[in-house]
Amino acid sequence: MIFTLLLMSVLVAACGNGESDSTKGAGEASADSGETKKLRISLGLNDKTPLYNSSEKFKELVEEKTDSLNVEIYHSGQIADDRSAIEMLQFGTLDITIPSTAPFTSFVPEYGVFDLPFTLKNTDVVDKVLQGKIGDELAEKASEQGVKQLAWWENGFRQLTNSKTSVKTLDDLNGLKVRTMENDIHLGAWKAMGANPTPMAFTELFTAMQQKTVDGQENPYPTILLEKYPEVQKHVTETNHIYSPFIFLISQKTWDGLTEEQQEIVESAALEAGEHNRKLSRETAASALEELKVQMEYSKVSDAELEKFREAVKPVIEKYKESIGEDFVEKYLNEVNNAE
Repeated sequence: MIFTLLLMSVLVAACGNGESDSTKGAGEASADSGETKKLRISLGLNDKTPLYNSSEKFKELVEEKTDSLNVEIYHSGQIADDRSAIEMLQFGTLDITIPSTAPFTSFVPEYGVFDLPFTLKNTDVVDKVLQGKIGDELAEKASEQGVKQLAWWENGFRQLTNSKTSVKTLDDLNGLKVRTMENDIHLGAWKAMGANPTPMAFTELFTAMQQKTVDGQENPYPTILLEKYPEVQKHVTETNHIYSPFIFLISQKTWDGLTEEQQEIVESAALEAGEHNRKLSRETAASALEELKVQMEYSKVSDAELEKFREAVKPVIEKYKESIGEDFVEKYLNEVNNAE
């Protein structure tokens, strides 16, 4: 009930504009005024998420500071999936998208550091790293791809559920068939921990768990609850094995078409809405966990046991250093250690 009430506060009306005008150029002035620029945001997730709520916060902040910008939000991939939306930003046919870092690694491999398992232990470490030199350097690399990163937002830590056993030790993962994203680092990590990773589309996951095609899956707590996984899963384990950020990206062409004052307003709003997003995301995750504890058997891997998990995946981190950028990975790991 706590989560449900919190979620109701997140729900906001979807954009009233029925036309997406998806073929129009980015930041195009409206026909009515000839002055107001329209900024279109494409989101991959639905309108029941902290991501959407925080995008509404961004819209509110921008529009209360200027009449020269109008923000339109399109959720659930109405305009494009995350990867296609990024490409549209490069071409200047879309203004803003807020994807997770995973699809952006195809454009900037260094963002793959967030796929390295068990490197970020908690939100305190996360905040120090993202607001430090690593966060700044990644934003600079993004600008080389025709997009500008204005802020870090949050998807959250991924956790494990399964229908077979309470996971408290590394040995408990042995042979467990876990659905993963089609991500080589994730697949390698679960194999290294003794599980049997099975890549599968997210849309197929519930049925696969229902039919026992897979034993379990891993996602942030709010996703586990919203997707009703307790109906087909008995155990939930806090592992914090992967932290997933969202990145607020704006087309460089859109950015260059804004006045200096508009740029300041947009960047300030992205940062403030990002703070709102992190707070809301963490509150939502905490509330979701409390409801999951009622519906499922909860366990948490101890700090001592987590060290065994980290040891198991070290070869995976070493293997993928080269594809991400060995020097950058070392720099990232050093900054993580300094933040702990």
